[in-house]
Amino acid sequence: MVNVANDQAVIDGDLPSPGPAAAPSGDGDVSGISLRLIAGLAITEHGSVHADPERLGTSVDSATPLRTALRDTGDLRHQLVLADASTIEEQPGAAHRIASLVHVLADARAAGLVVAGLDAPDADALRIAATDAGLPLLELPADRLGRFTTEVLGAILEHQTATLRRLEDADRALVQIVLSGGSLDDLCEQVVGFLDGAAMVTTTDGRVIARAGTPGELEWAESLDCFDRTGRLVTENERLGARPDVPDGPGDPGGPDAHRAAVRIVAGHLDHGVLIAFCRNRVLTADDVRLLERAATVAALAITKDQAVAAVESKYRAEFLRDALAGRAGSPVDAIAHATSLGWDIDRPMVVVVAETDEDDDRSTRDAEEVRFLQQRFARAWTHAVAVRDPRAPVMGFSREVVALVGVASGAETDRVMRAVGDLVRVVRGDGGGGRRSFSAGVSRTISSVADLPQAYEEALSAVTVGRQMHGDGALTHVDGLGIYRLLALVPDSGDLRRFVNESLGPLATDDSPEHADLRRTLSILIDTNMNVAETARLLFFHYNTLRYRIAKLEKMLGPFTSDPELRLTLALALKVHQMRGI
Repeated sequence: MVNVANDQAVIDGDLPSPGPAAAPSGDGDVSGISLRLIAGLAITEHGSVHADPERLGTSVDSATPLRTALRDTGDLRHQLVLADASTIEEQPGAAHRIASLVHVLADARAAGLVVAGLDAPDADALRIAATDAGLPLLELPADRLGRFTTEVLGAILEHQTATLRRLEDADRALVQIVLSGGSLDDLCEQVVGFLDGAAMVTTTDGRVIARAGTPGELEWAESLDCFDRTGRLVTENERLGARPDVPDGPGDPGGPDAHRAAVRIVAGHLDHGVLIAFCRNRVLTADDVRLLERAATVAALAITKDQAVAAVESKYRAEFLRDALAGRAGSPVDAIAHATSLGWDIDRPMVVVVAETDEDDDRSTRDAEEVRFLQQRFARAWTHAVAVRDPRAPVMGFSREVVALVGVASGAETDRVMRAVGDLVRVVRGDGGGGRRSFSAGVSRTISSVADLPQAYEEALSAVTVGRQMHGDGALTHVDGLGIYRLLALVPDSGDLRRFVNESLGPLATDDSPEHADLRRTLSILIDTNMNVAETARLLFFHYNTLRYRIAKLEKMLGPFTSDPELRLTLALALKVHQMRGI
């Protein structure tokens, strides 16, 4: 076993972004007004509106003359196309000009078409073509187009000015939170102040680390299917950026998916997590997403600042815990005082918990940088899980493991201790997903003095290493549950153990024949029952004579173990070693 507490401590960071960061939402710096509002302006100008009600929710951020739209055909999303009768009449091909014109605009995804002064035959043809193509159509009297255009552009400009002012106000308020030393919870409170509802910050794998909102809004948000049963946001399935403009169906104001919006928290090439907002009373718009993106930028600044501070604190904390685990922290009184200055409580009954990922990083195909970030995230997961249950418990991540000194009740039995540690393991493990890796954990005996930390640390190391050999990946093992395996694990050369098994069990050491495993099980139960043939037959559901035949066969292969206690001991040890994984 390697004493990895002497390795370099993990400094806080996070996984690199698995792909390019999400592009800013929308097509410009600000959004526009809804087509429904523009339709109202048309009606006030004695016009008429021909459109599917669902399409009236489309956002319009500019108005474009028909000649320009046809000359620069391309993407006309969020653009309102304006035309008078002369512009439409000058299009070539009188019979088909209106239908083809409408389809060109519809294919370019124009927000709508406004026409003025069209005569009855052309107006009828235009209505039919617009209905077929799904293009919203607004008709105006010939003398109202100029005034209508001015009102539309004025409304767009007023909306964009208000939007920019709102974003600037949000910027100032959010930056002030960072400058005043506020937390991510404070930032979420500010986001809720601008958007209503609830807001949360999660890690890259979806663990919620900050939240704000009324209890009702938070309860509603956490009931959505974007969270798994452990409360983790399923980040790998969550859509980032603005949600689609089009509702899920008739009469649906966008569906539950449109009542939330999420953006990445990114600083440079590092992905620090997700900022997500919820509002059950309204659909979150592209403007709301832009505000979230500003807030995510500020969140990245706050996280980077916290990590810079944590890096310094982590260095001193790691050095102290490393010394304490090695018995170099000074007298118990000095060690307790030093731990208290770091915000830790080690003057109480506690157990040492060592957690290691099951993946062998030395043989991993991942590059060294990714392995380092994965270990950092693993350490943070343990830090958050322990902090909720025991805020003053020391937790540190090293290059290959996480070590936690978990407080327990005085005189607590092993089962009670393991239930408490098991709860922590379940929180860290969650339902998987989000890039989480399998890990095993070992638990020491309860200690009541700092002077016993080195021994407890060695016990936890043995428990995690041997427990994985006994039970496989994902094991949670107490040192008292190791039994004879603890001694077997002290043999430095696994080749010696393999030779011992092969020499002791002979052909039963292999699985070349299905009968070998069956005979090993018979031998194991015989030894466990102290050679009680009747009890062994009952446990194996064998007839007594059948078991006697098997015993004779085993003695022919292995020797007279029924009468030789030394041989029985050798076979018992060989069976224990055979059960150990990785030997």
